[in-house]
Amino acid sequence: MKIEIPEFALVLLVGASGTGKSSFAAKHFLPTEVISSDRMRGWVADDETDQGATGDAFDVLHYVVEKRLKGRRFTVVDATNVQPESRKTLIALARKWHALAVAIVFDLPVEIAVARNKDRPDRQFGDGPVRRHAQALKRGIGGMNREGIRYVHRLRSVEEVDAVEITRTRLWTDRREETGPFDIIGDIHGCASELETLLGELGYAVAWDGKQVSVTPPKGRRAIFVGDLVDRGPRSPDALRIAKHMVDSGTGMVVLGNHDDKLKRHLDGRNVKVSHGLGETIEQFAGEPPEFAAEMRQWLDSLISHYVLDGGKLVVAHAGLKEEMQGRASGAVRSFCMYGETTGEIDEFGLPVRWDWAADYKGKAKVVYGHTPVLDANWVNGTICIDTGCVFGGKLTALRYPELELVSVPAERTYYEPIRPLEALAADTGLGQHQLDIGDVLGKQVIETRLYGFVTVREDNAAAALEVMSRYAVDPRWLIHLPPTMSPAETSAMDGWLERPEEAFAYYGSKGVKTLVAEEKHMGSRALIVLARTQSVAEKRFGIHDGSRGVIVTRTGRRFFNDAAIEAAAMHRLDTAMEASGLWDELGTDWVLWDAEIMPWSMKAGSLVRGQYAAVGSAAITGLDAASQALAAARARGVAVDALADATATRLDDAVRYRAAYNRYVAPFAGIDDLRIAPFHLLASESAVHDTRDHLWHMTMAHRLASADPAMLVATDYRRIDLDDAVQVADAVAWWEAMTAAGGEGMVVKPLDFIARGQKGLLQPAIKCRGREYLRIIYGPDYDRPDNLSRLKKRGLGHKRSMAMREFALGLEALHRFVEHAPLTRVHQAVFGVLAMETEPVDPRL
Repeated sequence: MKIEIPEFALVLLVGASGTGKSSFAAKHFLPTEVISSDRMRGWVADDETDQGATGDAFDVLHYVVEKRLKGRRFTVVDATNVQPESRKTLIALARKWHALAVAIVFDLPVEIAVARNKDRPDRQFGDGPVRRHAQALKRGIGGMNREGIRYVHRLRSVEEVDAVEITRTRLWTDRREETGPFDIIGDIHGCASELETLLGELGYAVAWDGKQVSVTPPKGRRAIFVGDLVDRGPRSPDALRIAKHMVDSGTGMVVLGNHDDKLKRHLDGRNVKVSHGLGETIEQFAGEPPEFAAEMRQWLDSLISHYVLDGGKLVVAHAGLKEEMQGRASGAVRSFCMYGETTGEIDEFGLPVRWDWAADYKGKAKVVYGHTPVLDANWVNGTICIDTGCVFGGKLTALRYPELELVSVPAERTYYEPIRPLEALAADTGLGQHQLDIGDVLGKQVIETRLYGFVTVREDNAAAALEVMSRYAVDPRWLIHLPPTMSPAETSAMDGWLERPEEAFAYYGSKGVKTLVAEEKHMGSRALIVLARTQSVAEKRFGIHDGSRGVIVTRTGRRFFNDAAIEAAAMHRLDTAMEASGLWDELGTDWVLWDAEIMPWSMKAGSLVRGQYAAVGSAAITGLDAASQALAAARARGVAVDALADATATRLDDAVRYRAAYNRYVAPFAGIDDLRIAPFHLLASESAVHDTRDHLWHMTMAHRLASADPAMLVATDYRRIDLDDAVQVADAVAWWEAMTAAGGEGMVVKPLDFIARGQKGLLQPAIKCRGREYLRIIYGPDYDRPDNLSRLKKRGLGHKRSMAMREFALGLEALHRFVEHAPLTRVHQAVFGVLAMETEPVDPRL
């Protein structure tokens, strides 16, 4: 006997004690899939036969079942389940989590069960309970389908039980093996002419031979129709012909729309209200042969609610679909897919107010849908409505997947006047929730990244980051990335040096990376520049409606400039440079994200300079100079203070060098004319995170931008280094020595590739190598004394480097999620992770 069970289902084993349910479960299902009432009694009472623990045991059983169904896991309940009231809660859980309920009924002769229980020491409760179980089963078996159980499989003998073969079948919605590429087409509503034009734009060839149509797709591509093929427009039968032909030929897929379903019910002869365009479709069908209506009735009846595609990354449904309904089957799922959800209110046009499910969407899958016309298709939290009101005089739109490109053709005319004006149907560009959702970041976080696997954020770090993010960060809709920390080089083996380039080169060389890029490290403040080409782009892509076109933020997500006028002026000049350099058009983007250093350092660090560095330098020089003069006078009088005088003179020299070191980076800042910005990474633009580009490409882009406004933008000096070329290595070291001797901070050494891996995994994205005098600011005036330097050379870099790689992975993950139109909550989860990492205790001098 073969039993087919959906791969996601709640299976109830139903039968009296002793009918073999547990043995059957052990034979056909995984141990983790089976939730046994006996085992639950054991959990709560240490005795699987303790009937007094039954209430608590079933509380646990129902809890575990719900958690499994919530996670879309196949679940089997091994209990007697013979009474309708015992099945009621389980069926309700299946309904809640949109799982199909299946019953396998062990309707064996009661004598078999009685005899088996007599042979079991733990079942010595007589035959009374078993006979009552059997009687309850007989009374209720006929009504199981009415209770909500979709499939009932009845086994009437031991032989049937032993002969069962179970096959798990995939739900019709599950097409995860279909990876595309796809062309997903919005609501057609009988606009077959526009459909033909759009298919042509997408590369499909449409040919008619009388009433027969042939559609030839571009190689490898398939079309997916989001439903509502019919009603209101002039050629509903032809729209059906095109879609059905493509489905039949394997070049198309269709999900059921509410208008399609209504037409099917009309063709079934059911009493439906002829409204909202159905009358036009019925009139058009009158001109078709009778067999056409019969064919279409049968075909429409075969359409399903939604598809889950591309490994679960894509969901297509007519009216959209919440995360907890995806890949599941129930009447509620089918209804949501066709109609969405309403609030119960009526708007000023007399139409139902629809619940904005997309505003709260947080799922990993992109959801592409139609149903509710919008003026323009815009992404909202990883979802996009592509019904752009063609039949109302708008346009017919397709989304190319995985390219995520929109292709539209205008309506040839207005075929049907909408109740609500099309201009009032503009999509919500608020991008859903723009405030940080505390529930998504509170407590311990485990964040999955494509680069580093799972990154764990501790609860205490999350709490500290939450304070910064919620109180000080810019509008989080701008906050799509935070940069990682950077580790210094290993301590130098050379006497008198703490850091030198040789150790940075050796790190990458030992990992098999032979080509490096070394960039001048500016003494400034790290900043991210998010710039939209127009205000409308800022509104549509970022959900910002305050008239701004971008923002400049610190590496901890705060607004960089306190003066809004300076920020606006800087953004204007950056935009002008993007235009002049041709980068807007070359990149094919309308927004960019630059990683940069902003100078002068004292603009942001003025209070630090005054309160810490200058105070230390002034006090040290004043005190040591006075001491040195006193010692010189004592020496002149013949007092034996030579050693102390020499030591004091050395300390004074260190203090003077310390003051000179930080003074190099102190400059007046009166306004935009004193601002210098050195871009070094073009991190992302529309449809692209530029982590596949090597660092030479990034420097080329940065130099092109800088050349367009050399008064404000700084072209960072850099070198390409082949580690197998001794001359190149020596030249790079000499360049660093000369640069740092002249007052430069140092350099950053990177592998040529933006992302580099060794035999043991991800490598450091960059290593900084700072000059001797700059390190004097960091470690103190006399850090390079032999005793001090010996101690400093024992510093540990392991934690710092671990942080750098984890933050690097989180930052890129956030960018990828944003570029891929993931829900903002998922973008912010990764951004928040970087900020939380920064609260980990680590030596700030590193």
